[in-house]
Amino acid sequence: MNSIFEKFMKLDRRWIFLLLVIICVWAYKAKFTIPILIEDETRSIYDFIDSLPPGDIVFIAIDYDPNNLAELHPMTYAIVEHCWRKNLKVIFSALSQNGPGMADQAIRDISDSMKVDKEYNGVLYKGREIKNGVDYCFLGYKPYYGLVILGMGQNFRLPFPNDYYGTPLDSLPMMKGVINYDQVACVIDLSGGSITDAWIAFGQGKFGFPLALGLTGVMTAQYYPYLGSGQIFGLMGGLLGAAEYESLADNPGRAIDGMRVQLFAHLVIIFFIIMGNIGYFASQRRKKREEV
Repeated sequence: MNSIFEKFMKLDRRWIFLLLVIICVWAYKAKFTIPILIEDETRSIYDFIDSLPPGDIVFIAIDYDPNNLAELHPMTYAIVEHCWRKNLKVIFSALSQNGPGMADQAIRDISDSMKVDKEYNGVLYKGREIKNGVDYCFLGYKPYYGLVILGMGQNFRLPFPNDYYGTPLDSLPMMKGVINYDQVACVIDLSGGSITDAWIAFGQGKFGFPLALGLTGVMTAQYYPYLGSGQIFGLMGGLLGAAEYESLADNPGRAIDGMRVQLFAHLVIIFFIIMGNIGYFASQRRKKREEV
């Protein structure tokens, strides 16, 4: 028995990586579901958006880089499609310098998805064309995000006289009479870095708008105090948070697919951790016996 555990300890790590790849590919391709337990902090974001009347504006800040895409992009897809299915208008910004391209891609992908009739939570939503300047406005990127957030609190046109595509904001139909945060129902910051702190301090703290966060898994724990204090009304953490939102919206996508992969990958890793520890203690016990 000891020899089996010792073999596990000496196993070339490349075989472990190969097994993980096989398990991940199988879990992604296999057609099965796993239960998603919904946390209150995710449900509060969904409920807030779901309760808004048609025509209200939601501000979505896509403040992450490609290295956070796997965790945060599914949040963008789920929230934006939910907004558009509810006939809400969306103002986008991307205050991370590598974010605008990803934001533009997401807008185009979700716009294509909106052309198809779909049923969510028992309600059939007819497909429609999403129009720039009517259904959304993409402000784009400007450096010094703290100053940009403060500037938008005065007037969106101070940092962004034109949108990402070069069109003056005043010529966009949905921006008529939309001056600053006072005209938006809430701000949702999807972030993988310190820009979140600026939204809390310079945005919500100064202008008092409802703020919700979608963060990477490793960031989530440090922002729960803001949830308890009421400075944010919702918090989604990592791929699990995105999967929770997809489940609430009845719109399964990359996050729910990713949870299947993550579940079995974690089980494999836990198995090898347990076997490695058993092997270590067994070998130490045998050494002590040999010394005696």
